[in-house]
Amino acid sequence: MEEPQRARSHTVTTTASSFAENFSTSSSSFAYDREFLRTLPGFLIVAEIVLGLLVWTLIAGTEYFRVPAFGWVMFVAVFYWVLTVFFLIIYITMTYTRIPQVPWTTVGLCFNGSAFVLYLSAAVVDASSVSPERDSHNFNSWAASSFFAFLVTICYAGNTYFSFIAWRSRTIQ
Repeated sequence: MEEPQRARSHTVTTTASSFAENFSTSSSSFAYDREFLRTLPGFLIVAEIVLGLLVWTLIAGTEYFRVPAFGWVMFVAVFYWVLTVFFLIIYITMTYTRIPQVPWTTVGLCFNGSAFVLYLSAAVVDASSVSPERDSHNFNSWAASSFFAFLVTICYAGNTYFSFIAWRSRTIQ
């Protein structure tokens, strides 16, 4: 007794998508926001980049490895300098409008808040490590880097405030 063979009929539907399709927009050209640099947050980001560059180059040009505390200052200064340049590029090219999946106001608040706290600690460490008795040859560079570290800290505090205002206005809506 053989069972009759039934015709197998299965419908299979497949779709193909790519990760890049989720981030595509209608235009392929980059936008450029000229007005961003004229805003106070834009000005503060440029100031953070310039002053942060001064902080780590003034230390890097010395024999900072003799004072272990300057390792922390160098880490914070270089790390946040690179990330701030990255964020400036994102803001100027308006890349944040092309990636709406990222909560940019929250990212900005977390970035600026952490930069403020860590730069404040680095500035205090920098200032407390400067001593003319320790190394008179590097004293001026280290003292100047300490001064600029506090200025960068003030800039990050300002951007933290503006990021908080933007974040709060997004969460209230």
